Amino acid sequence: MSRAPAILSFLLLAVLGNAFSPENPTDRKILVLLDDLSIKSSHSLYFQSLQTRGFDLDFKLADDPKIALQRYGQYLYDALILFSPTIDSLGGPLNAAAILDFVDSGHDLILAADASASDLIREIATECGVDFDEDQSAMVIDHTSFAVSDTEGDHTLIAGDDFIQSDVILGKEKIKAPVLFKGIGHSVNPANSLVLKVLSASPSAYSANPKSKLSTPPTLTGSAISLVSVVQARNNARVLISGSLSMFSNRFFRSGVQKAGSTINHEKSGNEQFVTEISKWVFHERGHLKAVNVRHHKVGEADEPSIYRINDDLEYSLEIYEWSGTSWEPYVADDVQVQFYMMSPYVLKTMSTDQKGVYYTSFKVPDVYGVFQFKVEYEKLGVTTLSLAKQIPVRPFRHNEYERFITAAFPYYGASFSVMGGFFLFSLVYLYHK
Repeated sequence: MSRAPAILSFLLLAVLGNAFSPENPTDRKILVLLDDLSIKSSHSLYFQSLQTRGFDLDFKLADDPKIALQRYGQYLYDALILFSPTIDSLGGPLNAAAILDFVDSGHDLILAADASASDLIREIATECGVDFDEDQSAMVIDHTSFAVSDTEGDHTLIAGDDFIQSDVILGKEKIKAPVLFKGIGHSVNPANSLVLKVLSASPSAYSANPKSKLSTPPTLTGSAISLVSVVQARNNARVLISGSLSMFSNRFFRSGVQKAGSTINHEKSGNEQFVTEISKWVFHERGHLKAVNVRHHKVGEADEPSIYRINDDLEYSLEIYEWSGTSWEPYVADDVQVQFYMMSPYVLKTMSTDQKGVYYTSFKVPDVYGVFQFKVEYEKLGVTTLSLAKQIPVRPFRHNEYERFITAAFPYYGASFSVMGGFFLFSLVYLYHK
């Protein structure tokens, strides 16, 4: 029995050793929750692409009573894939609050719904800033941008090609074929800058029950309908929300696609490329930044001082790298700024770069003393937020550091001596003139 605590500690260390590491973002373990184990085979191409890229997938039924996201206060997984749109209650201690806490702890989530999405799935999506259509029988319908099909006559099989314009999120290679989508639409709050529409419906789309006639105007219409959205939280956790589980399926991956009104018949849909590229972003294989070697010192010196003096000339530099999926590569941008901050920025400078990941600038310390901070707050579409701050005090001149004679005070010096000279002449005239 005395060996039990030691064995338990060893197992816990082994689990923590496999956790997400900022130095190797893709060395990760993912929990995949399924409605039915048949999804593991019907969506095998997507799962295989993740495993090929080095992810360790743990498949479980969503109602498995032994499910646990954490143990002894430590999370067992680095990301979660919810491919269980119909589940009403998750197994074990898992619920909507536990999943949201998982995201709040900096972990990633992929959630796929469909026309039978449960209240649990809708609740999680709403808490992430996405609202599915309240009509539980509604699907996205488009009579002009549907995919030509011999079997789908209700125009619910959408051929979507309105992608977000971001190389960081979808990769540099253009997605040429439309993406097949069959499911429910959602809306995002335009005031919420954390949620981005990655795949939008066409202006002619609307959300309604395809099996009944419209009696009232649909609540979701046109490009306001988002088919796939992503969230990047302030803690850099990433969430993907899709209204179609079929979008990830082998059938949609392998299907050809021809968009209504187009003469181009693509042999293969854009689903595989789209899903692969966006999952690279969600799992931090792209757009994940780190800052290292943050330095500051006086011009002409190399050592970092513990305090600056007003009007000192200083230099500030740092290195920024982006994870490419296999290694850290220099991040090149022209909009990285540094602030010299005390209650408000006294200095705001855009930093220069050597195109090799090194950013640098120089400036003069303001003629104000107090406790300042070097601050870098870098926020850009698709990349992780960099928030760097380093405190440094600034002192005034000491009594023996001021100039002996100040050029600007020469008129006052002259006035003083002229008064003394005038007084001397007046005294001579007064005393000796008769």
